Amino acid sequence: MIIRALLHQKRLFAAFVSGLCCSGVSAQTDIDGLMMQKHFFCTGLTTGVSSFKNYWEGDFKRDNANFGRVTTGNIMLMGNYGITDKLNAIVALPHIKTKASAGVNAGQQGLQDMSLTLKWAAWEKQVRKGTLTTFLIGGYSLPTSRYNPDFLPLSIGLRCRQATARLMADYQVGHWTLTASGSYIRRSNVTLDRNTYYTTQMHYSNEVRMPDVSYVNLRLGYRSETWIAELTADRWATLGGFDIPKNGMPFVSNNMDATRIGFNLKYETDFVNGLSFIANGSTTIAGRNIGQAAGFNTGVFYIFDLSPKQKTEKKQKPAQK
Repeated sequence: MIIRALLHQKRLFAAFVSGLCCSGVSAQTDIDGLMMQKHFFCTGLTTGVSSFKNYWEGDFKRDNANFGRVTTGNIMLMGNYGITDKLNAIVALPHIKTKASAGVNAGQQGLQDMSLTLKWAAWEKQVRKGTLTTFLIGGYSLPTSRYNPDFLPLSIGLRCRQATARLMADYQVGHWTLTASGSYIRRSNVTLDRNTYYTTQMHYSNEVRMPDVSYVNLRLGYRSETWIAELTADRWATLGGFDIPKNGMPFVSNNMDATRIGFNLKYETDFVNGLSFIANGSTTIAGRNIGQAAGFNTGVFYIFDLSPKQKTEKKQKPAQK
């Protein structure tokens, strides 16, 4: 079923923006070792919440009484279609809502950025007692509404376009799995609704050059026909940017780094063929210019068989045979 990375990446992004001093659903996604079968389509909804009170101003952890606790809620519609058994197309569209428990600043809400990802199981080989599969993944996202990115930590996004290239390896021995991936995220410039802004110097322009990002994800887990359970760790590192000034406000091109740990769970029901439920959570253990956010998400998914010839099983399957 579908999108832990589109979603995982979106959640991570939302957690940065809301958690930014201011994403991963467990199903078949662009960051796990599963593939949707040819002509099968998995779709579903997820919902979740993340919040933080403390944040890192540069590498100094503090709180801010003007905002209190910043909370972000999300609802996401996702889908994954098996073009072939080795090539999947994944889409996601989140709705984000932010609020602060203190102060006079109102939160924002609205549709954030739509994502499209192609996931290709490029190579597979038996290695010792297990199966090693490598994946090549490419994705693109763009804003779907004219939300204001210049209102951190209550913005719902950064309103930049993103192109992602990811290399991933999945190794499975019996029911035990180890999955590792590395991504490079290219980001477009951002246009603000003002003509001047200050970073480390004054800029007489409404266009902000955004630093690119590297992202590393590691997951260790158990995978069967009925259950998937994983422990996860990831690192998001902005390749440039600058620190939030002392007692200052965050800015779209800040250097935003985060290290997180978490878990993913998925249950494939036996009472309705093709129906599954997911849950995941994570917490930020280290960061720079982001909130120390913790969050939890749940979701429900269903697989439709769209093949010309109906099949009897609607199951997601590991990439390996």
